[in-house]
Parts: sequence; C-alpha cells; structure tokens
Amino acid sequence: MSLLVTGTIGIDTVETPDAGRREELLGGSAVYFCAASSFYTQPRLVAVVGDDFPEPFMDTLKSFESVDLTGLEVREGSKTFRWGGKYMDDMDRRETLFTELGVLEEAPPSVPESFKDSKVLFLANSHPMVQLGMLEQCSDLDLSVVDTMDLWIDIAKPELTNLLGKVDGLVLNFDEAEQYTGHRNPVTAGKHLLELGPRFVVIKKGEHGCILVHRDGICAMPAYPTEHVVDPTGAGDSFAGGMMGRLAARGGHDLGSFESIRDALAHGTIIASFNVESFSLERMQSISRKDVNDRYDQFASMMRFGE
Repeated sequence: MSLLVTGTIGIDTVETPDAGRREELLGGSAVYFCAASSFYTQPRLVAVVGDDFPEPFMDTLKSFESVDLTGLEVREGSKTFRWGGKYMDDMDRRETLFTELGVLEEAPPSVPESFKDSKVLFLANSHPMVQLGMLEQCSDLDLSVVDTMDLWIDIAKPELTNLLGKVDGLVLNFDEAEQYTGHRNPVTAGKHLLELGPRFVVIKKGEHGCILVHRDGICAMPAYPTEHVVDPTGAGDSFAGGMMGRLAARGGHDLGSFESIRDALAHGTIIASFNVESFSLERMQSISRKDVNDRYDQFASMMRFGE
C-alpha cells in the first residue's frame, strides 16, 4: 500500500557526550522516516533542499533503492535547512546550537500528481499549515498521521488543533503531550487529545518506550534495550518510519485499528533501536531486513511471559 511522507531534509551538526562532535551530517525528519520505512515498503518522499545540498547526501538517499524521490525538489538559489544540537549527559535532553531555516522559509514543495493516489500519509514535523496543505492534496487516503513539536504548540496551537480534527493519528513526545494538554499523566493527556479528533495518539517516552492511547484501548510498549547509544537524533522519526512502513506493508481495510497500531509500534521500536547506534544514517545503511527481523524476534521473546 502506497506510503507518502512529507517533512524536512537537512544538514546537521551533532555533539554527544561520548561520541564527540560531528559536522555536515545528512539529517531531517523525512530522511530518517524514509530510511526506516524502506525496510517494509516503498515510501514516496516530498521535500525540498537548496542547490547547496551535497551530492554525496543525494547518493545516500538513492542508496535506499525503495525510496521514490520523485517529490524531492532541488531549488536553485536556495539554501538547505541546517540544524545543530548538543546532547546532555543523560542523552534525553539536548540544546539547540543553531537553526538555519533556509529553504524552509520559502513555499513548500507540491505533491506530484503521481503521488496523489497515496493511501497512507505521514506528515512529519513542520508548521501545521504546511502539513494541512499537504493533507489537502491527497484525497483518497486510508490513513493519515501527523507529527508535531513544542515550537508549533507554542506559536501555532490553533492551527494544530484544526489539523488534529482532520487526521487519524498523532505522534508526539511526552513533554509535548503535557505542553499541549496540561496533563502530566500521558494516558490522561492522550485521552484529551483524542477528544480533538484523532482515532489514536502515540506518546513517545524515549528510552522508556511509548504509550498508545486509542479509542479502542491503551498499550504500553517498552524500548528495545540498546547497549550502545551513539546519537539519538532522528530516533523519533525512524520510530515513526518503522511504524508507518509496517502499516503500509500490512494493508487491510482498517489500518487504524488498535491491533494494527499496536503491532506497528513494535516494528517502529526496533528500527529506532538501530538508528541510535550511529550518527546520521550510518547504522541504517549497514543493516539488512534480516537484521531487523532477528532483532524483532529477540524483542518479541523479551515481551513474552506466562504459559
């Protein structure tokens, strides 16, 4: 089943307490999402970069052969989005060192005609009005899910609230759920968000896993116990990519059911566990679908208890 994602592509600088500082890394929400979902399906990418986007980065994107890059626009005279971040000792918190929006300050890219028949849509982190514009270009969806961040909750909450009334699912982290709803308890926050329209909400808790609050039930999923965490950048996006890739590959008449989403969470968890083991896409480029399946089997074994 066709999976469309729209989001950012960037050039990152990342500093971590154990692995040091790395500059000029391929990053962005859509990049991590596409790499992760490509293990399950053939994601369609809609994004924009400037003409300064390094050719080796384009080669990296092309190395994930199942990713359809038809919707990737290289805009002449524009600069690619850049971001720098420094992680604290516990790796759960980070400081933004700089943000250069570049091409993201311009008009967003359009969805190609060949993509408008997509059945599954993931709106990776961007301004809610940009996300709404992308949603409105796809009229035959079976499932639509949106991601957001603290910035949009601060400066564009009415627009985000409007968007939540038009999508099937929402993905956000624990602090953002509290920020939006005022509820510290994630289940209470999730139920509050369901009242705005989505059928389900996935609340990410980093190394503590995630919680699914669905109209038909609640599920808590632990994180895979990764031993060597090098760089958490993109973990949430790769989690979403694995989750949505699994849903698109699974197909069926009810992609948004409680059972379907719960199953997909485990796959997102596994993909994210690989992503954090290196900078950028280095680890994702080194693994195969067999590696993913083997780790999934280990995770399933850890989760099994009783007779």
